Amino acid sequence: MTSLMVKARQLVHEYIRRDEEGNPIATHTALDHVDIDIKPGSFVAILGHNGSGKSTLAKHLNVLLNPTEGTLWVDGKDTSDADNLWKIRQNTGMVFQNPDNQIIGSIVEEDVGFGPENIGVPTDEIWQRVEDSLKAVGMLKYRSHSPNKLSGGQKQRVAIAGVVAMQPKCIVLDEPTAMLDPNGRKEVLKTVHELNKKKGVTIILITHYMEEVTDADYVYVMDSGAVVMQGTPREIFSRVDSLKAHRMDVPQITLLAHELKKAGLDLPDGILTREELIEALEKLNESFKGRNTLCQ
Repeated sequence: MTSLMVKARQLVHEYIRRDEEGNPIATHTALDHVDIDIKPGSFVAILGHNGSGKSTLAKHLNVLLNPTEGTLWVDGKDTSDADNLWKIRQNTGMVFQNPDNQIIGSIVEEDVGFGPENIGVPTDEIWQRVEDSLKAVGMLKYRSHSPNKLSGGQKQRVAIAGVVAMQPKCIVLDEPTAMLDPNGRKEVLKTVHELNKKKGVTIILITHYMEEVTDADYVYVMDSGAVVMQGTPREIFSRVDSLKAHRMDVPQITLLAHELKKAGLDLPDGILTREELIEALEKLNESFKGRNTLCQ
């Protein structure tokens, strides 16, 4: 099991609705026989619209929920075994949508040091960890500030620093940019990509923003509790019609390239960025010019 950071096999989660007396009256299957493999040190995105089951999956990764059926291993440990609870939570940090729900200190550095202090890290090491993690998210110069005076993106970076200070092997980010403006979103994404590349932290990004997954190593797309598509970002974005069928928005550049291809232009599938589209159009133009020269 230890060769994978996360391994889910036939994972099922059912929410049970009860009446006022506590009797079950309905069940809703939020996760429907999900299989997922995530390698250590990888950056994996889980995409889906509201109600697709992606946030329920996030809660399983941090053992905030337990499987109804199937098995989930995190860092080789079965999440259903109560003895593994704290080990898994120490190794799997969680960042939520609203940073205000995670920030509890009145000074940035106190907030970041709260987690390590709670798990009994010696004082000298706590301050070293605070410094290192604030540096890692580009917030060291704000260490003495009040979190209340920070922007949304800065607050979310402080929340991430608080998780980094616990030195987890894996960080799960559940819609971390949903409440941020475009600049805040860029700041947070840059931060998590750097943690992944420079510190080798496994990143699991749960989002419904297609643009956020273009640099991921691998993508899972969820709908109605099931994994309906998986592959590299380029493989996923090559299937525009399938994405639309699962009610996913497609990045505008990818959509434009798709429409140009449908109109007859010889473009590659799965164009992800503006630069790639410009390059492909320039190549097309060059080959068109070359053909014209030959004809003359």
